Amino acid sequence: MHRFFAPGLDAGDEIVTLPRDEAEHLRRVLRLGVGDPVAVFDGRGHEFLARVASVVRRDVRLQIQSRVEPPPEPTVALTLAQAVLKGDKMDDVVRDGVMLGVAAIQPIVTKRTETTVAALIRSARVERWRRVALASVKQSRRAVLPDVRTPLTFENFLEEPAASLRLMLVEPSNGGGNPVSRLQDQPIPPDASVLVGPEGGWTDEECAAALAHGVRLVTLGHRTLRADAVPIAAISVLQFLWKDL
Repeated sequence: MHRFFAPGLDAGDEIVTLPRDEAEHLRRVLRLGVGDPVAVFDGRGHEFLARVASVVRRDVRLQIQSRVEPPPEPTVALTLAQAVLKGDKMDDVVRDGVMLGVAAIQPIVTKRTETTVAALIRSARVERWRRVALASVKQSRRAVLPDVRTPLTFENFLEEPAASLRLMLVEPSNGGGNPVSRLQDQPIPPDASVLVGPEGGWTDEECAAALAHGVRLVTLGHRTLRADAVPIAAISVLQFLWKDL
C-alpha cells in the first residue's frame, strides 16, 4: 500500500490535506484517484489507513479510517554524525541509515572533507538529503522521520550538548581505538551518537580533540572499510550489541 507523509496530521482528524509534493506524487506519478486505499503518517510515530477523498489539481485530501501500529523504533536514539562524503555517497548513507533506524543524521565538515559548511548551506544538498530520508522512511515503513540537521564543523559538533554516549569510529591502524564489542559489557544508553569520518579519515588533532570532549574511540575490527560502508556496519553492530535489531 502506498504511504504518504502529512506533517500536519493530528490525532482525531477525519480529513487530512497532503502537502504539495505528496499530492503531486499521488496524482501524477501513482495516478491514484478517489476511493483508492492508502496509508498516511505524520513523521512523529503515528500512522493511519485512509482513502483518497478528493483530488482537485494540487489539492488532495484523504479520509482517515483507522490507526495502524507502525514497527517499533530502536530503544537507543542514535545520531549518525557523518563527515560529508564525495559525490552522491551521502545519499546512500542517509538512505541506509534511516532504513536502519537512526534518530537523526548530523552532517559534519572535517579537516579532510572536501567542502565547507557555507557551501553546503548554499547548495541544495541538505534539502536533497531530507528528501532521501523521507523516501527511505516510506520504503522501510517507519512512521518517524529522522531529522537531517544543518551541517556543522567537527569542532562545533563537539561543543553541542552531548548524548549519553559518544563514539568515534577510527581505523584499526590508528592504535587509539578499542574494539566496539567491549560495549556489550556496559549498560545500554538511552541515546548515543557515532561519528564517522571522511574518505581520508580523521586527523590526529581531531582524534585528540574528540578524546578531550569525552568521545570514545572505537574500531569495528581489523578490516579497513570504505567510508560509505563504515556507518552502515557501525549502526548494525551497535544495534546488535544493544539488542535493537
